[in-house]
Amino acid sequence: MKVVVLTGPESSGKSWLAEQLQTHFGGLRVDEYVRHFMEQNPRDTCLADIPEIATGQLAWEDAARARQPALLILDTHLLSNILWSQTLFGDCPTWLEPALLSRHYDLHLLLSPEQVEWTGDGLRCQPELAERMAFFEAIEHWLVRHGQPYQLIEGNWAQRQERVFAVVTQLLHPDVLHP
Repeated sequence: MKVVVLTGPESSGKSWLAEQLQTHFGGLRVDEYVRHFMEQNPRDTCLADIPEIATGQLAWEDAARARQPALLILDTHLLSNILWSQTLFGDCPTWLEPALLSRHYDLHLLLSPEQVEWTGDGLRCQPELAERMAFFEAIEHWLVRHGQPYQLIEGNWAQRQERVFAVVTQLLHPDVLHP
C-alpha cells in the first residue's frame, strides 16, 4: 500500500487533486474530517474541538488503511489539524504530533497557494495570499524538520494535475522510465 497525502493551505487544490488522483489511479480516498465536523456542528470551532476533529480524521484514515488499498489518497492528515489549531487558537493538543509521526506516509504533495485564486466556500478563512503563504511555509518547515518525503506542487490547475500524476506514477511504478 502506498499512502499519498495532499497538504497545503486552503484553496490550493487538495480536494480536487485527491478526486483527480482517485479517478485516474483508483485506490481509496479519505476526505477532510473537519469539513464533516463543521457541517455537523454549525458554529465557530474552538480549541476544545480539536481532539474530536483529530480523532475523527485518524478514525477515517485507520478505516481506509484497514482495507489495504494499493493506493491510499489522503486529502489531509493531522498536520493540518496541528497547524490550524496553532494558527486559530495559539495552542495544540500535545498528543497530535506524536500520533502523526507514528504513521508512515510514502509521499506528501505540498501544494503552493501561488498561481491559483482563493475561493471562499463559507468554511475557509485565509483569503490573503500572505496568510496562505505563511501556512504553506509552516507545512514545508515541518516536513523538512521531520524528514518527511514530499514534492512541491505549483502552477495553474492543469500544471498541478500533470505534476501530481507524474509524481504518483513514479511512486507506484519506480522501475519504469518516465519522461
